[in-house]
Amino acid sequence: MIRVQPEPWATMVAHAQSTYPNECCGVMLGSIDDDNKTVEIAMNLENAYTGPQNEHYEVRPEDLLMADREARKLGMDVIGIFHSHPDCDAYFSKTDLENSCPWYSFIVLSIKKGTFDHANSWLPNEERTHAAQEPLEY
Repeated sequence: MIRVQPEPWATMVAHAQSTYPNECCGVMLGSIDDDNKTVEIAMNLENAYTGPQNEHYEVRPEDLLMADREARKLGMDVIGIFHSHPDCDAYFSKTDLENSCPWYSFIVLSIKKGTFDHANSWLPNEERTHAAQEPLEY
């Protein structure tokens, strides 16, 4: 189960809507208690992908390291990555799976015609061959 608190949720949705029709990306910080994760901070990141950003996103390694340092400083964990899918559903694509990390949750926000539609969270397996849908509350 992953719960996103109201403030980081608002940050994530606003970022996804403001970058439309391109994909946005960011990092979620918070706490982990067994299988329960609580997102307390959403950090918007720049999509570093150099191709068509309406089809793909890329997180710079240095941005992820910066987020990890910030999480440690605050006594939190990096919970995972969020990104948007413009004008399509919040599924975990083959590309998303291939570029995922099995220790993170991945929240995908569906943005249709510039407005938030729905979201899903995904947990990739260690081989990155499958991602199970994770219960999401926001």
